Amino acid sequence: MAILLHNAIFATMTEGYGLTEAAVVLNGDKIAWTGPLSDLPAPYADAPRHDLGGRLVTPALIDCHSHIVFAGDRAAEFEMRLNGASYEEVARAGGGILSTVKATRAASEAELLAQALARADQIIAGGVATLEIKSGYGLTVADELKLLRVAREIARHRPLTVRVTHLAAHAIPPEYAGRADAYIDEVAIPSLRTAHAEGLIDAVDGFCEGIAFSPAQIERLFLAAQSLNLPVKLHAEQLSDLKGAVLAARFNALSADHIEYLGSDGVAAMAAAGTTAVILPGAFYTLRETQAPPIAALRAAGVPMAVATDYNPGSAPIASLTLAMNMACTLFRMTPLEALQGTTTNAARALGLTDRGQIVLGQRADLAIWDARHPAELSYRIGATPLHARIFGGRFDA
Repeated sequence: MAILLHNAIFATMTEGYGLTEAAVVLNGDKIAWTGPLSDLPAPYADAPRHDLGGRLVTPALIDCHSHIVFAGDRAAEFEMRLNGASYEEVARAGGGILSTVKATRAASEAELLAQALARADQIIAGGVATLEIKSGYGLTVADELKLLRVAREIARHRPLTVRVTHLAAHAIPPEYAGRADAYIDEVAIPSLRTAHAEGLIDAVDGFCEGIAFSPAQIERLFLAAQSLNLPVKLHAEQLSDLKGAVLAARFNALSADHIEYLGSDGVAAMAAAGTTAVILPGAFYTLRETQAPPIAALRAAGVPMAVATDYNPGSAPIASLTLAMNMACTLFRMTPLEALQGTTTNAARALGLTDRGQIVLGQRADLAIWDARHPAELSYRIGATPLHARIFGGRFDA
């Protein structure tokens, strides 16, 4: 059934914010018409009307980088870091990702799903309608597949589009200490092939860093992904510049994420390949990092910038995408317009999606209605999410 939305300020995200007070018709799960209410086409004259009271309407937000399927927490490590331990020191002491791996391996699919749904509810409450979820806390073939199945299951229980990313190349488990090449051959690539065969994944990711995997090891993973026609993305240049972004761009990666230590060659490679830079201020904030991503260089080169929560138990326990937008502006000097583009149009691009992120004819009818008058308010407020209502696939949330 078609519905008509009017008396609102629509941020269409077409040219800048693309602000307009025109009416919008949703028909099924698509945007069917936009224009002045006086020009409403006759077929929609009797459509139910929703007066939005002058509120701001944006495309529903897109969180294009998260790790919400896990068990346990890492509050103790938070305290360790406050007492002076670095992220690398925590990881080398057996903490970090590996402590979450231990808890996650011990959890059943039902337990993981229940915990992940609670986190998904937090994200949805912030106006998000599309969420990317990575694996990476199982690190065996069976446990990675378990996480991927749980991630796929979330969309069957919540009004949410979920894109699932294979991230077995996230860390080297204790049983493979000193044998990263064997892990790639025996776990990462086999789990990738099985997950693809079972229809569990939409993309492939890896962590290219000194405490994780080398560019050569990631390249072997990417070649396997390429043979399956799966797009790739990469955790790159978070702690050092190993030229992961250059490698990712060579494979026409959808995105390179974190990129605090990205060099000029990486910026140029991403610009040439059309690879999106995914900015993750929550991890920067939590780890108390000092090296900010090269926002000005990315902006000058025309590299599209997305913003995401990176919701994970260790380095980014943040569920609010609007808070991530505020952090991107305050910590990295992104503009509120860039932050909103980063959670709508550019976030869609980072996931390879072309049917969402703008309020235009034919796009998916995923919208967020805010108790706000101007889009800059979404980045301006700290810790407050002024969501009034959310529309998913043309339907108001109950």
